[in-house]
Amino acid sequence: MSRRRFLQQTSALGVASMLGWASEALAEPPPETTRIRLLATPAICVAPEFVAEPFLRAEGFDDIQYVKFDITIGSKSTLASGAVDVMSLPPGNILTGIEAGDPIVTLMGEHLGCYELFGNERVRTIRDLKGKKVAIDGIGGPQHIFLSAMVAYVGLDPQADIEWVVRPSVQAMWLFVDGMVDAFLAFPPEPQELRARKAGHVIVSTTFDRPWSQYYCCMLSAHRDFVGNYPVATKRVVRAMLKASDLCVEQPERVARAIVKKGFTQNYDFALETLRDVSYGAWRTHDPESTLRFHALRLHEVGMIKTVPQKPIARGTDWRFLNELKRELKA
Repeated sequence: MSRRRFLQQTSALGVASMLGWASEALAEPPPETTRIRLLATPAICVAPEFVAEPFLRAEGFDDIQYVKFDITIGSKSTLASGAVDVMSLPPGNILTGIEAGDPIVTLMGEHLGCYELFGNERVRTIRDLKGKKVAIDGIGGPQHIFLSAMVAYVGLDPQADIEWVVRPSVQAMWLFVDGMVDAFLAFPPEPQELRARKAGHVIVSTTFDRPWSQYYCCMLSAHRDFVGNYPVATKRVVRAMLKASDLCVEQPERVARAIVKKGFTQNYDFALETLRDVSYGAWRTHDPESTLRFHALRLHEVGMIKTVPQKPIARGTDWRFLNELKRELKA
């Protein structure tokens, strides 16, 4: 081991020890690869991935890369193409991706409660979206699929009852701010920006409103080749993410400062609000498979996935690492 790598490992282990976590990794075989690639997405809610570096180093990774998000490719395609090894995805995109044959495997739920549906004065409930204009970043994208599940839950047909207005994400939000559309599904830092501008009002908060508050809005997934070729490394990645999630719960101010300093986001107040609202400790209590089952039923009802819901779940998930770590970490 080089002196530089030794110092990195020692520093990372020191962070983990300081936060009260033993290094279970020392008793395991080393990871089959020491490189891990994550996505530098503009979404604040995936903060555990942004602050996971010391935990990943403690797990034996010394080449930790954050791949710049390319809006023209999209997050699901970024993972499916192999440009990153692990990243967070919404449940609907996981399900449609698996059915389409994308080589993705979901490993754990990351957090609850980041999406908020905003409406104008003509929209007070989800049912009021019938016949209205809704801005999204793309057909088949996270906003479109998540909203389709929402409207399907109240008996609307997302294809026939909604007028989708497609624009890149930032432009879509500004269409709502300028009154050109009736609703917009926002994720951090967009809800904070909309509140700061007093634009519209919240129709649904996935942090507080059932049934959405009962299910994960983002779930950690990996490329199938990474899981298949590097099972030890995969378990170590999951453990690092669980510990990073705990850090977000226990020290939100520290995490907010860190992600601003690292350039993942710019506004400290928006970051801190997100970290305080989003449920990062849900991995200890919530079943990730129930989230996929719930969304699969909604998407199957409206024809967005064709197979019975259990098939993509069986084909595209692997809970063994999470289940082992729950026992180890005494969840």
